[in-house]
Amino acid sequence: MTVGFTTRPVVMGKSYAITSGHYLATTAGLGVIERGGNAIDASACMSLCLAVLEPHLNSTGGEVPVLVHSAKEERVFAISGQGYAPKAATIDKFKELGIDLIPGDGLLAATVPSVISTWIVALKEFGNLRFSEILKPAIYLAEEGFPAYGGLLSSIEANSKRFLREWKTTAKIFLPADKVPEEGQIIRQLDLAKTLRALAEADGSSGNRRDGFDKAHSLFYEGWIARKIADFVKSNKFRDASGKENYGLLEFDDLSGYCAKIEEPLNIDWGDLTVYKCPTWTQGPVLLQMLRVLENFDVKGFGHNSVDYIHLLIETIKLAYADRERYYGDPDFDDVPIDRLLSKEYAKQRSHLIDMNEASSESVAGEIIVGGEGGGGDTTHLDAIDKDGNVVSATQSGAWIQSSPVVDGLGFPLGTRAQMFYLDGSRNNCLEPGKRPRTTLTPSMAMKGGKPYLAFGTPGGDIQDQVNLQFFLNFVVFNMNLQEALDQPTFYSGHFPSSFYPRSAHPRRVVIENRISKDTIEGLTARGHDIKLVDGWSNGRALAVHKGDGVLMAGASPRMITGYALAW
Repeated sequence: MTVGFTTRPVVMGKSYAITSGHYLATTAGLGVIERGGNAIDASACMSLCLAVLEPHLNSTGGEVPVLVHSAKEERVFAISGQGYAPKAATIDKFKELGIDLIPGDGLLAATVPSVISTWIVALKEFGNLRFSEILKPAIYLAEEGFPAYGGLLSSIEANSKRFLREWKTTAKIFLPADKVPEEGQIIRQLDLAKTLRALAEADGSSGNRRDGFDKAHSLFYEGWIARKIADFVKSNKFRDASGKENYGLLEFDDLSGYCAKIEEPLNIDWGDLTVYKCPTWTQGPVLLQMLRVLENFDVKGFGHNSVDYIHLLIETIKLAYADRERYYGDPDFDDVPIDRLLSKEYAKQRSHLIDMNEASSESVAGEIIVGGEGGGGDTTHLDAIDKDGNVVSATQSGAWIQSSPVVDGLGFPLGTRAQMFYLDGSRNNCLEPGKRPRTTLTPSMAMKGGKPYLAFGTPGGDIQDQVNLQFFLNFVVFNMNLQEALDQPTFYSGHFPSSFYPRSAHPRRVVIENRISKDTIEGLTARGHDIKLVDGWSNGRALAVHKGDGVLMAGASPRMITGYALAW
C-alpha cells in the first residue's frame, strides 16, 4: 500500500513504542525504559512530566483513568484514576449555598486528587522501578525549568488578570515580574519540585520497593502534603462562577481515606478485535455503544468522510451520548444497565432510529427498565507498549491553572471534576459523598486474539470518544497507517449537554475541521446539520501505539504541536 504525505512518520521499533502530549515527556519515558523500566514505568514517568509541562491541561492535583495490559497476567485492567467527592459535598449543601449548578472553577468542585495514588497503584502492581527513579525527570523539569511554548503561554495570557487579581499563588509561578513569559523563557515550579522530591525521598527512606510506594502514598494522602491541601481549602475562599466567594469542601479525612483501585474494564468484540474501555465512571462505554450501532451498517461502503459516512457517525454519536446522559455514573452508587447498553440487540434497535436523510433534532436515550427509583480546561494523553507485551493507555486531566488557584507551598491546583455531578438526586451521576463523577476521560485499548494490538486516546472533553471513534475506524476499517489515521480531518457533535459548566448544548451542531470537502459540508447542511467550520487542525490530539507483525509502532497527531512519539 502506498501512503501519501503524513505530518510525521510512523515511528517503529522492536523494543518499545511510546507517545505523549509533550516531546520532553516522551523523551523522559524513553530514559526510563533504557534504565530497565517497562511500559508502565515509562507511562508513569511521562504522566508526571506532563503534569509539570502542561499545567493548563492537567496537574498533580487532577485525575488519570488508566488501562493496563499486563504481560505477566495476560489481562487488561482498568485503574480508577478518578477521585471521589468529599464527605461534605451533598446536594443539600449546595442548596444551602444557593447553587443549582456546580461551578467549574474555584474550590467547590474539587474532588480528591488521584494522579499520585493511581500511578503508585499501577507501578506497585505492574512496574519494575522504584518510585524515586520514576520521579527524577519530573523533579528536574520542575526545578530546572522548561522552555515556555505557545499553548501554555496563550492560556497564561488569557487568565493573567485573574491570576494577578485573585490567584496570587498562581501568578507567583506563571507570571514572573507580573508579566506573561516570552516564548522560550524558562518556567520553573520550585514548590512543585519540593513536593515531588519529598515523594521521592519518602520512597527512598525504605529499603523495600513495595514499602517505598506505601510511604510515598502515605505522605501525599496522610502526611504534610494532605495537611497543606486541607488547610488551603479551609482557609481560603475564592470567587467562582456562582458569582460568590466560596470555601472548598475537601477535608483531610477525604484525602486520608483515598486509594485508587484496580477494576475490571468493559469490553466488546468487534470483528476480530476486543475493544476495552474503563467502566461508567467515565464516558468510555460510549465508544463501545457506537461501535455496536455501526455493526448494523456498511461503514466502509459509505466512503471515508463522505456525506453519508459523517451523517451516520454523527447520528450514532447522538444516540450513544443520550444514553450516557441518562444512565452513566459511578457503578458503586448508580444502577447502570451496562449489559443491555452494550448488547447487539439493543444496538440494532437503536440503529433503526437513524434517518439517513435527516439530522435528528432530538436527544433520546433508550428505554431500559432499571431497578430502584428512578470547557473549562483541556486534557492530555499518553500510550506505551513494550517488547514483553505490557501496554498502557492513560488520559490525564483536571486541576488546570485556569480553573483553580495553585495550593500555596505545593505548586499545583486542585481539580474541578465535581462540576460533572448533577444536583438532582433522582438521576444517575447525581452528587453524593464518596462518589466518583462521571468523567469525560477515556483511554482506549484493543486486543487481537488475546494479544496487544492498539492503544489510543485524545484530549477534548466530550469530544474524546468522538475523535477516538474516527481514528479507530480510519485505522481498522479504512486500513490507513497509524499516522495517516491520526492526521485525518475530524468532526464532532455538540448536540447533547456538555459535561462542563454551564452544561450548554447546541442541537444539530456539528463542528468540522475545514479540510473536509466543500461538497460534503453542503450535503450535511442539506440534511439539517448546523455546521460550524474550524481550523483544519483543531479537534482533539489523538495519540496511539500499535503492535504489528514483530514491530511496535507509535504516532502523534500534530494538533496542539507538542505531542511526540518515539520507538526503538
